[in-house]
Amino acid sequence: MGKEDTVGLSVDELVVSFLLERCHQDIEFFRKGGEKRMRILTILLTIAIAMMFVGSALAVGPGKTLEYPDGAMGKVTFDGKIHADKGLKCNDCHTKIFQMKKGAAKMTMADINGGKFCGECHNGTKAFATKEAANCGKCHKK
Repeated sequence: MGKEDTVGLSVDELVVSFLLERCHQDIEFFRKGGEKRMRILTILLTIAIAMMFVGSALAVGPGKTLEYPDGAMGKVTFDGKIHADKGLKCNDCHTKIFQMKKGAAKMTMADINGGKFCGECHNGTKAFATKEAANCGKCHKK
């Protein structure tokens, strides 16, 4: 793969490309090291592919939502499309604000109103303020 072919590729795509190119160019790589080299290459390739999908493991895909049903004010439904339509990308919040593991954070309104979690943006400057009672219904549905 020439330098001009790598423009616009992510690091993960470059790693996979390198490993596949190496595989196709040097069959002796497998013959000399036998089974051990094949296992190592398989592990490296698996890790590279897994890294490409880590961000989508719990992502809210098109047409899907994430619900937080236990709020005293009613359930909160997160719709990634609403945020994407405002120009946000998944990595704007993940993993800077939210971890990728479901249930990793126990959010409270005190935390959010204190500028944590959703409150990092929903502070009245970037997006509507969660502290204002008139905005409760934008997230909470009974």
